[in-house]
Parts: sequence; structure tokens; C-alpha cells
Amino acid sequence: MDLQKPPPPPQQPEGCLVVAIRLPLRIVVLVLVVPVRMAWDALVVTGRFLRDTLFRPLGRALLWVGRALFVWPFVALWRYVLVPVGRALAWLGEVLLVIPAVWCHRYVLTPLGHAVAWLARGVGAGLGWVHARVLCPIGHALTWLLRGIGMVLAAVGIGVYTAVAWLVRHLLVVPALALYTWVLAPVGRAVAWCARGLGRLLGLLVTGVGLALYWTARVLFVLPALALWRWVLAPVGRFLAFLAREVGEALGHAWRVAGRISRAVGRALGTLLRWIFVEPVRWVYRNVLTPVGHVVRNAVLRPVATGLRAVGRVTREALASARDTVRQARADFRRMLFGEPRQPVAVDRREPSPPDTRTLGRSTTALTKD
Repeated sequence: MDLQKPPPPPQQPEGCLVVAIRLPLRIVVLVLVVPVRMAWDALVVTGRFLRDTLFRPLGRALLWVGRALFVWPFVALWRYVLVPVGRALAWLGEVLLVIPAVWCHRYVLTPLGHAVAWLARGVGAGLGWVHARVLCPIGHALTWLLRGIGMVLAAVGIGVYTAVAWLVRHLLVVPALALYTWVLAPVGRAVAWCARGLGRLLGLLVTGVGLALYWTARVLFVLPALALWRWVLAPVGRFLAFLAREVGEALGHAWRVAGRISRAVGRALGTLLRWIFVEPVRWVYRNVLTPVGHVVRNAVLRPVATGLRAVGRVTREALASARDTVRQARADFRRMLFGEPRQPVAVDRREPSPPDTRTLGRSTTALTKD
């Protein structure tokens, strides 16, 4: 990895005219931009202050009011009105429409459909028998008869077509072919040769006229326009582009310098305001209000808080004793009316203990058992 910075790109040398235009332009633009930048920074600071102290709390309040006025009523309406009503309507629709429709489909339409299907199958079987036993033999006979008639008509048509073709060939085609070969083709070749010669002549004339018009337009329009562009418009455009680029760079440089000046002025004003307002207030708070607050806290607030805690403790103990007394009186009254409550029978819910394990000093066999 190369840790050295790459060399800067070579800069083109600038003439004295560029420097003579750039320096006054930057000075003038700086003088014009500094008030604008300071006004802009003041507006930015004011806008941020208003956003943090006014607009953001106001927006939160408006958001809460909007929720309270629009969102929460609709949510309550949906949750406590529309949803129960929808469920009731769904249950009612199921009871009034779905269950009767299912019953009608199951016990009325299904048997009726089976009956109609059985009848349709019977009718289809009858029609199939009629087609196989009656219509098919009649169709075969008609097909054989029409096939014979078609063969006779085809033989007659072929003979007529052969005769008509022979007549057309010898009466129309052969004379037309001879007319085309010996009359129309030579005449067409001659006319085409004349047309090609005339086209070449017209092409030469059009080419000459076009060259003349081209050089006339080039000398009268193109060369003056080219000279105007090369010697007038291009230098003026380069100068205007250079001037626009310098103005843009001057504006950027002046805006940055004005920002630093505005920051310095703002810091100076902030320091001045801090030494005029903030530091005296801080000194008063630290050297006057804080000792007074400590005195008030130690002399007034803490004894009052201690007394209030003692009163609260006594009050809680009195309430607890009163609650115990009421509970005991209620229990005595219930015992006087209904007697002693029955005590639940104790049940041993523990699992049975396993037998003792076998040791070396004890035997469980029949011969050594005590």
C-alpha cells in the first residue's frame, strides 16, 4: 500500500489577465455575499430555535389532539361497535341463510339432482340405441349413394376440364406467347434503352445543377457562418464561460469565507451574551440561590417531610389495626351465626418410602433371617 499522497494534477499557467479579473471579482463578491451569509446563518439559528422550542412541541400537541379527535374515536367505534355488530350479523346470516341453504342442498337439491341424472342416463341410453340401430344404417346408405354420384360427376367434370383446357391453350395461350415474343419484347427493349439514355442525361444535368448550387451555398452561407463561429462566437463564448466559471468559484469562495466570518461573529456574540447574561445568572444561582435553597431545605422542607412521614406511618398503623379489628369482628360474627368451620382431614400425600437397602451386617435370606 502506497502511503505517500499522489502528486497533484498539473495546473495550467494562468496569465495576468486572469489574476487581474479574479482578485477584484472575488473582493466584490465577498463584500456582497457576507451580509447574505450572515442573514442566512441568523435565519438558520432562528429556525432551529423555533423548531426545538415551538414547532416540535406544537406538532406533538397537534398530533395528540388529532389522535384524540380522529384516531381513538374510530378505534373505539371499530372495536366496541362495528366488530360486535359484524359478529352478530355474521351469526344471524349463518343461522338464516347458510344453515337453510345447506339443508336445502343436502335434503332437496341433491336427491332431485340424482333423480334428474338417472332420468338423463335413461334418455341417453335410448338415444344411443336409436343412433346405433336406426340412424347409422341410414347414414351409411346415404354415404354410399352420394359417393357413387360424386364419382360420376367427377368423371364428367374431368372430361369437360380437359376439353376446355385444350381450347384455351390453342386459342389464347399460344397466340399470346407469340405476340409477346416477337412484338412486345423487342418494343419494350427499345423503349427501355431510350428511357435509360434519357435518365443518364437528366442525371448529368441534375448533378451539374447540384454542384453549382452546393458551391454557391458554401461560398455564400457556410464559409461566412464558419468564419463568424471561429473568429467571433467561439472566442466570445470562451470568454463568457471563463467569466461564469470565475463568478461561480468566487461565489463559492466568498460563501465559505463569509461562513467563517459569520461563525466568528456568532461566537463573539455568544461569548458576549454569555458574559452579560449567563455568567451573572449562573453566579447568582450558585452563590445566592443555592445557599438559600439549602437553608430552606434543611430548615423547612426536611422537618416538614419528616413530620409528614411520621403522620403517614401513624395513619398506616391505625388503618392496619382498624382493618385487623374489622376482620376479627367479622370472623367472630360468622362463627356466632354458623359455628366453627369444619377442619379438613389431614391426608398423607407423601409417596411411600422404599425399603431399607441391604448392608453387610444384615441379611434378607430365609436361612440367615432373624
